[in-house]
Amino acid sequence: MSDSVSSLFPSTATSDVDVLALLDRIHGSVSVVGSMNADYTVAAQRLPGPGETVAGGPLQILPGGKSGNQAAAAARIGANVHMFGAVGSDNNADFLLGALTDAGVDIANVRRVSGPSGTTVIMVDAAGENAIVYSPGSNAQVTVDYIEASREALTSASVLGLCLESPMEAVTAAARMCHEAGVKVLLNNSPFTPVLSAELIEASDVLLVNEHEMVQLLGITAPENDDWSAFDWEAARQRMHEYGFEQAIVTLGGDGSMVLDSTCTRIAPVKVDAVDTTGCGDSFMGTVLAGLASGLELREAASLASYVSAYAATGYGAQASYGTAAQIRERFAATAANHSH
Repeated sequence: MSDSVSSLFPSTATSDVDVLALLDRIHGSVSVVGSMNADYTVAAQRLPGPGETVAGGPLQILPGGKSGNQAAAAARIGANVHMFGAVGSDNNADFLLGALTDAGVDIANVRRVSGPSGTTVIMVDAAGENAIVYSPGSNAQVTVDYIEASREALTSASVLGLCLESPMEAVTAAARMCHEAGVKVLLNNSPFTPVLSAELIEASDVLLVNEHEMVQLLGITAPENDDWSAFDWEAARQRMHEYGFEQAIVTLGGDGSMVLDSTCTRIAPVKVDAVDTTGCGDSFMGTVLAGLASGLELREAASLASYVSAYAATGYGAQASYGTAAQIRERFAATAANHSH
């Protein structure tokens, strides 16, 4: 078994120094359709159990929403990003749009609707793990009509980023529209939906899921003790192709990720002392969007995303923890130099 495992876990083709150099190539155009939320975040020593109250630190209100996070991460490292979605008529609307503008995201196409903006309530424990409750608010008002009205701006990008915090019919309409226009569509099946429509699968070019989402989606069995190094990745790759995705990235938390396309390529993790993992997956997705839009191969984009998401884990909040290309390069330059020898 060990031989087959090692063959499924080849080294990434690029050295760490080369991966950081990919930041210089980020320039492409990205459209992101979806959610923007105000994150109400409290840190506590541990997460409460059912019916339990635990003492927490000061409440922080931070900009979030999976799609907003993905857009901010892509823009911070240099992509040209246009956000599509809806904010409400409350104070959080200006707060969220201001944060995206600060990150370099174009918000000209974002709708304003009456009522509350999207919100999440997030608890973070001392180990950086979190528990999240999501209230859609204005995100529920991202309609097919709005998507159709945004056609010209949406389809002018090289890549479209989608997650599932928006109404499924609007997500599917955006995927179909962009796919037909020759825009590469990257779908993040999160929050996880166990059954994706044939139309959405057909209109999506790349799938991004974590390991637990992958086994549920494909109806396969997770390895004992979460030992993904002994997992039959080739069988998963073939099953993913049968399901309808020629290209996919499966994130493995602290164990890196796997790129499944014509082969299985393991992307090594970048080790950091994590203080808060909120939004790290979104920064990974945003980096892959930026990379694909800039002409990087999927495995190159995923390799770069390991660094960007690791940087995000060293700060609190989602967008608040995202680094610029210069900050990420500076943070990991010494590490990369050591790894390369």
